[in-house]
Amino acid sequence: MKNFTGTSEYIATQELQMAVNAAVALQRPLLIKGEPGTGKTMLAEQVARSLGYPLIQWHIKSTTKAQQGLYEYDAVSRLRDSQLGDPRVQDVANYILKGKMWEAFEAESPVVLLIDEIDKADIEFPNDLLLELDKMEFHVYETRQMIKARHRPVIIITSNNEKELPDAFLRRCFFHFISFPDPVTMEKIVKVHYPHIKQDLVRQALEVFFDVRKVPGLKKKPSTSELIDWLKLLLADDIPEDILKNQDNRNAIPPLYGALLKNEQDVHLLERLAFMHRAKR
Repeated sequence: MKNFTGTSEYIATQELQMAVNAAVALQRPLLIKGEPGTGKTMLAEQVARSLGYPLIQWHIKSTTKAQQGLYEYDAVSRLRDSQLGDPRVQDVANYILKGKMWEAFEAESPVVLLIDEIDKADIEFPNDLLLELDKMEFHVYETRQMIKARHRPVIIITSNNEKELPDAFLRRCFFHFISFPDPVTMEKIVKVHYPHIKQDLVRQALEVFFDVRKVPGLKKKPSTSELIDWLKLLLADDIPEDILKNQDNRNAIPPLYGALLKNEQDVHLLERLAFMHRAKR
């Protein structure tokens, strides 16, 4: 199996590359944490692309149960069909709905399985998957089947740190925290998305972007994905470079700030700081 080294669409630091390859070598799930918008979900897509594996995505919600990743028994449909005299009710297998882990286990070739935003679910959710992640198998009680993985999937699990994950679950994972990109790495990321963008615009935009992130008291700091959106708007609106170059970031909030700032508290904070600075001059 070849190593992951990033792709033409995804700038992966050397530490992140090592983490992916270590998790694959150890045959352990890779637990990825980091600020929202730092490319955790995209990492799974690019690992699958780099390795040439299909990608199976299981997006977790607050109501998601671990059992849904294995299978669900649709008793309601079976009851309805029995009332209608449908002969399918004789075989319970007709009412077993395969989950994403079942799909990954029965795949003909290795796959990448993304369990996205695991911290959104109930605190017991990770513990309920311990046996399946360890043994790579599970039992279907209704049909008395044992489902075993034909090939161990590459499992990537993302978390936004909304909840603490259980120690027993953490012990089974290889962990990596995606640090927020520094300006040099961020410039490389921008080039991937906008290869023909003017370097002066990139430098000025990055200066404004990182100045905004440094403002103390922000409820939500702008992320990588929001920088990419902001640059897209600057290019689409043909904003002159001079607007950014000549702007004193302490005196005004950025043009098209709605792409960077996502709540009114942060907008008001920057406006107050700019007003206070102008008042002192």
